[in-house]
Amino acid sequence: MRFIIRTLAAAAALWVAMQFFDGIRITVAENTPNYWGVLLIVALIFGLVNAIVKPIVKALGCAIIALTLGLFLLVINAGMLLLTSWISGQLDIPFHVDSFYPDAFWGAVIISVVSWVLGLIIPDGD
Repeated sequence: MRFIIRTLAAAAALWVAMQFFDGIRITVAENTPNYWGVLLIVALIFGLVNAIVKPIVKALGCAIIALTLGLFLLVINAGMLLLTSWISGQLDIPFHVDSFYPDAFWGAVIISVVSWVLGLIIPDGD
């Protein structure tokens, strides 16, 4: 149940980021059921990337993260969003992020903030 709630929260955060940036998009019409299915699949991919790749990148870049007082985490989050876009493209899923800045960078900031707010609102059992 916790996994489903986190996936839905990630999908909501991705949707909010897509509303702010034209460079983050799903190329399926929004009024179709496929749109929401694609959004959930992208949220699953994003969750897997954040669960598997992000800890490795954070461990390798811990010196840079400490040196920049954590600001490098914004770059890592943007990279995870771009990696999600690349993986989606490899799997023929119509999700695309155009560029690192401003789309991936600020999109990742919005996704982080929305996920944080949803985490405060939605109980996760901890």
